[in-house]
Amino acid sequence: MSELEKRIRKKSLLSRVMKPEDTIKFFKEAGAGEQVLDLGWSGFTPVGYPKVVPIALADYVEQNGLQGKWKFNLFIGASVGIETEDRWAQLDMIDRRWPYQTGKNIQKAINTGKIRFGSKHLSMFAQDLKYGFYTKDKGGKLDFALIEASAITEDGGIVLAGSVGSAPEIIDIADKIIVEINTGVPSFEGMHDILSTDLPPYRKPYLITKVNDRIGYTYVPCDHDKIVAIVESKMPDNGRALTPPDELSKTIAGHIMEFFKHEVKMGRLPKNLLPLQSGVGNIANAIVGGFVDGDFENLMVWTEVLQDTMLDLFDTGKLSFASATSLSLSNDGFKRFFNKFEEYKSKIVLRPQQISNNPELIRRLGCIGMNTPVEFDIYAHANSECVAGVRMINGLGGSGDFERNSYLSIMHAPSCRATKTDEFGISTVVPKASHIDHTEHDIDVLVTEQGLADLRGLAPKDRAREIINKCAHPAYKDYLLDYLERAEKQTGFVHEPHLLDECFKMHISLQQNGTMRFWEVK
Repeated sequence: MSELEKRIRKKSLLSRVMKPEDTIKFFKEAGAGEQVLDLGWSGFTPVGYPKVVPIALADYVEQNGLQGKWKFNLFIGASVGIETEDRWAQLDMIDRRWPYQTGKNIQKAINTGKIRFGSKHLSMFAQDLKYGFYTKDKGGKLDFALIEASAITEDGGIVLAGSVGSAPEIIDIADKIIVEINTGVPSFEGMHDILSTDLPPYRKPYLITKVNDRIGYTYVPCDHDKIVAIVESKMPDNGRALTPPDELSKTIAGHIMEFFKHEVKMGRLPKNLLPLQSGVGNIANAIVGGFVDGDFENLMVWTEVLQDTMLDLFDTGKLSFASATSLSLSNDGFKRFFNKFEEYKSKIVLRPQQISNNPELIRRLGCIGMNTPVEFDIYAHANSECVAGVRMINGLGGSGDFERNSYLSIMHAPSCRATKTDEFGISTVVPKASHIDHTEHDIDVLVTEQGLADLRGLAPKDRAREIINKCAHPAYKDYLLDYLERAEKQTGFVHEPHLLDECFKMHISLQQNGTMRFWEVK
């Protein structure tokens, strides 16, 4: 018996096994080329996503000159591998995309108007998809679900792979399901905790009071009659490459560790802190790395993604348990994970993003949210997704779910970034954020390598001075303080003083001159 046959425990479904290219017929029958089809994919940042079927579709489009003719709307929990949707963007196969993405081609297509993209809080995306808000013209249904799985149960339930994301909702509302069973990885059965809630007004609370509570199934219940094809895959996830923590990231991590020690000393945090959340990216990875050499033990994690340094934290014995919706590991991280698969598996649970990012649970558990913005302003409004307020990068992601609802909401970033013409060309601290994803009401603490600003209990003008003095780079500190003082005087010391003819002057200078330091431009 082949490995694929072992993984398909509902034997009547073996008759639906086929090659990736054989699935093209289903899309033709559904009217591909005549109408835009709505597809839901599994996957989350970028793990657990379908690979061989999307690649087969891209090959078919490319080989038959169907670029721009076969178009699809993609609804995916978060980002997926660049070999799939970024190639689709290059082939002009995407019309609409929600709610988070990565890849140069798809970002270019979004910012040139070829792809209609919408960003959304990740906790809300999954439920709004289930509500039918994105496919109102089709009665709230999706034409197809493309799902990566690691097994199918005797009852036809789908055992997902390294992520959950929005897969349960996608499976529920799809008319037809194509399952890729990845036999190149072990079965993840037992690692998931799946629960789909009812629609309002019949929704019930999630009965979770501890990080390691379980309330659902280890598989996604599925009407197996909707499964039209099963395809074998052996392709690994195209993991997120991470650079080693640099001195800047370590300095930011150091500020945060010292802050936590102080909060424990003052009795505002227990000795093992509270459940930790950390966003994606190199800085976030470095922040978690700060706990590896830190003094805190018996830690718990309630987050969206587990990055490589979470494995380091497990290996030290300081991390007891972690709940997430995705194993967002690098390729090397996955090798480590699979080498100690059973050990890590016993300490991790993967949940739907509607649960991992649920505001009620984040508040109940008292999470500590830590995320990286593009910029923040002197009053603590933060921008997470748009450069200069207009050019989309990846999307809001789940940062808003955690920043608004955590016991402690922390945002961390370098104080400035280099441009081609100025090593200090972009300041993270600006007079007024050019795009606002998180309001001043959401954020408790801002951190750069320059220092940490504790904003709790501070009125706006007091916050502004704390942020400028603690977080701004020396190349910008004098200007920002001068801006604040002039704004106060010219407006009569109003609640949040601004010079409306100047508040975006740094951004305009960046666009025109390649640096925010307009006073240095000759």
